[in-house]
Amino acid sequence: MGKLTGRVAIVTGASRGIGRAIALALAAEGAKVAVNYNSSEAAAQEVVNTIIANNGEAMPIKANVSQADEARRMVQQVLDRWGRVDILVNNAGITRDRTLRKLTDEDWSTVIQNNLNSVYYCTTAVMQPMIEQKYGRIINISSFVGQAGNFGQANYAASKGGIIAFTKTAALELAKYNITVNALAPGFTITDMLAKVPEQIQEQIKARIPMGRFGLPEEIAKAVVFLAADGDYITGQQINVNGGVYM
Repeated sequence: MGKLTGRVAIVTGASRGIGRAIALALAAEGAKVAVNYNSSEAAAQEVVNTIIANNGEAMPIKANVSQADEARRMVQQVLDRWGRVDILVNNAGITRDRTLRKLTDEDWSTVIQNNLNSVYYCTTAVMQPMIEQKYGRIINISSFVGQAGNFGQANYAASKGGIIAFTKTAALELAKYNITVNALAPGFTITDMLAKVPEQIQEQIKARIPMGRFGLPEEIAKAVVFLAADGDYITGQQINVNGGVYM
């Protein structure tokens, strides 16, 4: 039996990258996993197939979690299927990188809607079932950019910094129900998002990282599993998994 046998998890943006690694890691510890995606149906199904092939249980759920009704419908689908939600990982996120001089209103609002508002929608959707069962583990994927800022990422930084602030307030309000709320702040991690950065710039970024390399999605997933399975007395915290790029 795994550490999370009998638990039910939702991972948003779970079709690729960090979300995929988190879904697989939670399933490896015995959790039933709802693999959320918005547009990457084939990739999400591949994650589900991988979990099932390893004797786990999972289902794909299409939902644009930046929309309140879709986020809440997603949670209801999980409740209808498995009867409970124990773990929510708010991972879905996008970038629209531009300097402030070039940033448009749409660039700003789209990133805030996808990265920050989705956390609110999904958290409030799982809150009542978790309160009723007197158990919940909510893990929000922030970023070191929300702590330190980053050139050309004012919208992204604001969304990720907002996640940290939201995490602290939610943790205060939900602690009495045995619901913990924490944030992870990854550094530069090997994902499709990072792969779009030119190689020369990647080398410049690595030079800023004390450990001299990018993180792996699996390393972020390990921290999520720790908080979900063993972090019973940890709440309202931000845990940095960043190779030392921000201390």
